[in-house]
Amino acid sequence: MVIESDSKKKAKAQSGGWAETVRTVIYAVLIALGIRTVAYEPFNIPSESMLPTLLVGDYLFVAKFSYGYSRHALPLSLPVFSGRILAREPERGDVAVFKLPRDNSTDYIKRIIGLPGDRIQMRGGVLYLNGQPVRRQRVEDFVRRGRFGQVERIPQFEETLPNGKRYRTLDLRTGSDTDDTRELVVPAGHYFAMGDNRDNSVDSRIPMQDGGVGFVPLVNLVGRAEFLFFSTDGSAQLWEVWNWFGATRFERLFRAVDRA
Repeated sequence: MVIESDSKKKAKAQSGGWAETVRTVIYAVLIALGIRTVAYEPFNIPSESMLPTLLVGDYLFVAKFSYGYSRHALPLSLPVFSGRILAREPERGDVAVFKLPRDNSTDYIKRIIGLPGDRIQMRGGVLYLNGQPVRRQRVEDFVRRGRFGQVERIPQFEETLPNGKRYRTLDLRTGSDTDDTRELVVPAGHYFAMGDNRDNSVDSRIPMQDGGVGFVPLVNLVGRAEFLFFSTDGSAQLWEVWNWFGATRFERLFRAVDRA
């Protein structure tokens, strides 16, 4: 009969404990990756192109299942398969995350305005869809603090798409390069995406060859923006824990992304 020493028993117990910890971590990572791939993925807003709907410093969840799955649903857009599984067409007015067609890697977030076959044009800052102006109503100004603390008032409009989707847009200035465009026809299998901040958005109004977005292929859609889970005004650095509370925009937490 072999009797193990206490030290050997202790070493074996420690080894078993470490192995269990490693397994737990691996399972947790796999579960997180699975949720990120098939359900929800977090994104943050780094630019003002979707003002007033989304602010810089907003963090939101994107539903990956909204439009089905392409390789862009996978981490690093691994080319495991081609095309799109369980494909569903986005609705006009959806706020969607997609891979920039120019490089197929950079994440962009814009509002889907045009569906395949639609004719899109901007005339004097007014959006025309299939030859008809989209209903646009002036509302109260969008008010914010400027870079030097001054109060800025920006003209704000409410647009209503033919399917009843309503949202607000900003008009920073008249006569910008994207206020007037030629009529663009959305090709089959593609979509036309625009930022709500009409004078400060690189989107489908600008062709890819000119440094813009161009038309967005269905395969490039990552998912539909659903709701905010955090928002910060940027006044606190990551290491300034004592300032986190004051920098948090509590009124925006758990707010649904406006698709009404």
